[in-house]
Amino acid sequence: MKPTTCLLLIIIPLLQLAIPGSAQCTLDSSVDTKIKAVLSELEYKHSAPMKKLSCFSVKNTGRLSSCPAGTTVTGCSCGYACGSWDVRGENTCHCQCAVMDWTTARCCHLS
Repeated sequence: MKPTTCLLLIIIPLLQLAIPGSAQCTLDSSVDTKIKAVLSELEYKHSAPMKKLSCFSVKNTGRLSSCPAGTTVTGCSCGYACGSWDVRGENTCHCQCAVMDWTTARCCHLS
């Protein structure tokens, strides 16, 4: 081998080490930074005070159970393992089975 060829074989790998090979990494970090900036602008910033959801149960005998004014039914439970119920007028649970010993309404409101 000629001395020039040997010198080139040594210099080429050294030149590759000297050239910044992190161009792709720089691009990736740049894109990540821009994505994070856009996402942070999209985040919900609430200025109103946080409201609290308060819930309680109302149990009555029979097929109907109603929530007090200012609350809304969020679920119902019926005795005798009856799983068939509906909500009437946003505040009353109605169990649809023929024989019913109790009905419970789950009532909630924002405070």
